[in-house]
Amino acid sequence: MLGAAGAGLVRRLRAGTQVWLWGSGLHAGDWRPSAGRGPLGRRTSLPAAAIVNSSPRPLQSYLRLIRLDKPIGTWLLYLPCTWSIGLAAEPGCFPDWYMLSLFGTGALLMPGAGCTINDKWDQDYDKKKVTRTANRPVAAGDISNFQSFVFLGGQLTLALRVLLCLNYYSIALGAASLLLVITYPLMKRITYWPQLALGLTFNWGALLGWSAVKGSCDPSVCLPLYFSGIMWTVIYDTIYAHQDKRDDARIGFKSTALLFREDTKQWLSGFTVAMLGALSLLGVNIGQTVPYYTAVVVVGAHLAHQSYILDIHRPADCWDKFTSNRTIGLIIF
Repeated sequence: MLGAAGAGLVRRLRAGTQVWLWGSGLHAGDWRPSAGRGPLGRRTSLPAAAIVNSSPRPLQSYLRLIRLDKPIGTWLLYLPCTWSIGLAAEPGCFPDWYMLSLFGTGALLMPGAGCTINDKWDQDYDKKKVTRTANRPVAAGDISNFQSFVFLGGQLTLALRVLLCLNYYSIALGAASLLLVITYPLMKRITYWPQLALGLTFNWGALLGWSAVKGSCDPSVCLPLYFSGIMWTVIYDTIYAHQDKRDDARIGFKSTALLFREDTKQWLSGFTVAMLGALSLLGVNIGQTVPYYTAVVVVGAHLAHQSYILDIHRPADCWDKFTSNRTIGLIIF
């Protein structure tokens, strides 16, 4: 009975949150990892893609630049924000809907800015060395470097306006993440752990959401939550990176997929244990009860099953497992 109720709740959460995001226009941002590797063009979100295709033609290149037709990146950036906003709510109360909306707007703008930065860094690789990325707007010449620079400035300006709606502590904390946003696309050129850099970047909202509601960060809450989010990101982006491992090896890019190779499942199991341990510690620190730990168990089962049936040599299967992580984020929320 509990399992059926939980499954129904997840379905309603997924459907309701999807409607809210699409209704608010918050459905941008394809996946630009692996650590800035760029978006995966295999599948699109049909409602979002329809919006792009029905837009005026001069606008379509910019909408595709920010991956408006592929919303998974926005989801994975947004969900850690919802975790901390939910934790900051008073017991027995719903999370602050204004904060959820505000962070949803930021989750639309920042992945778009990251995609723009990524495509500027990688345009030569996208154009000449990877077939599936040759039609990206910057690589294809639909948007010039100058136009993308101006567009990036506009995105960051709007993101700043959103940030300025928060308290002073959160404004400073949010501004501190900009260095990570700019540099993480470069990590694949430097280290085999670009997924870790992505985790540090994509889970900043786990810190920011709490401080936006409470006025500052509580280390006993924010640090375990941030760490669990980082482990989660390393899990799903390692799976994602297995799709591009041949191209990455040929070009000279690095990733955890190339580092772990056939030992990937063992590493994913270790990251899963670390994530669940951090979530459990968080629950103890903040006095969570049975529903929270039930969700942690469900998340652990999902991750274990995901790793067990994963076929790292089939890109389509990697993509399916990667996108299923949105469900994990919704369960935790």
